[in-house]
Amino acid sequence: MSQKQSLDTICIQGGWQPKNGEPRVLPIYQSTTFKYETSEQMGRLFDLEEDGYFYTRLANPTNDAVAAKICALEGGVAAMLTSSGQAANMYAVLNICSAGDHIVSAATIYGGTSNLFTVTLKRFGIECTLVDPDAPEDELEKAFQPNTRAVFGETIANPALVVLDIEKFARLAHKHGVPLIVDNTFATPINCRPFEWGADIVTHSTTKYMDGHAMCVGGCIVDSGNFDWDAHADKFPGLTTPDDSYHGVIYTQRFGKGAYITKATAQLMRDMGSIQSPQNAFLLNIGLETLHLRMPRHCENAMKVASYLKSREDVAWVNYPGLEGDKYHELAEKYMPNGTCGVISFGLTGGRAAAGVFMDKLKLAAIVTHVADARTSVLHPASHTHRQLSDEQLVEAGVDPSLIRLSVGIEDADDIIADIEQALR
Repeated sequence: MSQKQSLDTICIQGGWQPKNGEPRVLPIYQSTTFKYETSEQMGRLFDLEEDGYFYTRLANPTNDAVAAKICALEGGVAAMLTSSGQAANMYAVLNICSAGDHIVSAATIYGGTSNLFTVTLKRFGIECTLVDPDAPEDELEKAFQPNTRAVFGETIANPALVVLDIEKFARLAHKHGVPLIVDNTFATPINCRPFEWGADIVTHSTTKYMDGHAMCVGGCIVDSGNFDWDAHADKFPGLTTPDDSYHGVIYTQRFGKGAYITKATAQLMRDMGSIQSPQNAFLLNIGLETLHLRMPRHCENAMKVASYLKSREDVAWVNYPGLEGDKYHELAEKYMPNGTCGVISFGLTGGRAAAGVFMDKLKLAAIVTHVADARTSVLHPASHTHRQLSDEQLVEAGVDPSLIRLSVGIEDADDIIADIEQALR
């Protein structure tokens, strides 16, 4: 797919270019295995000496086509699908970190990712330092250690809606010879392309806006191809020294800019198996075909709803980066001038206790453990997604205990507002 094509065209036609007589629509390759005529050819596939498919846990044509579409949307060089956004973030870190290593992460990230980094990866021997993303660079410098191997942040934090200063974090990461990993789930490449601001690796929970219909869980990792692993070879031996499990292949030498994703597939997916099913990848592709149409509507509706909430005396506060006067409006204008996302966070004057009562009164908006699909939904993170965090940890993560996360859908904005109004009343 030509790099000159617009994101709109890539959403529709990226990834799958059928040849003469082939299906116009991406097929579901619903097979675990693929047949070959000779043992020698199968051996070359297992030695990474030849491209091809032999087992869906490692690669599948449907998955590869969808990964290629997301890769083109982000402007990367290689991508892989995973079974969930959590798996994508785990693989993105584990691909370059091992026991004894350290990562720096913005504190204002999704609660599940925070738990992954600070609890689960700690059991793997990987330490994580959480930092205030708004802190000045000299303060953030203190978080780096000699064994730091990556920096992580979210374009728009879930659910705090903190906008990451991508250039600042990229500058710090590169100063210390490590890549910046950015979770671009909420903004999507329609509204922000982190590689253009210095990020090296992008992750997605495709479960959200990319799928767009709450049909299937999934994730994706995209590599920009811009980080020079060999220039910092001592930090990343998994990429720059021989891999004994593949007869001593050195990924950076054999695969060049494709080294990072090849290693993630050949090692991590081989051993851990968090593959996205071809059926889910097929459904994800259908969602991607309308991503460029849905995102502007999500943003337009969210702006109307946020403005309405701001006008209410019984609403204590509203966070939405698209609003003028919002703390992150200036950063949003810089990185996402065409819109941010459809998610709003706000609190009621009645505080934490009022949140549950309000949500129970909603009729059009549904209380669900989900966000960023066509239907308007609502959640109280302190009671649900971030339930494992104390009030102190909630505040550190940028989540006020009273915070209500409203994911504005693509229904009629007046109907959404009417539902909110009757619930508040």
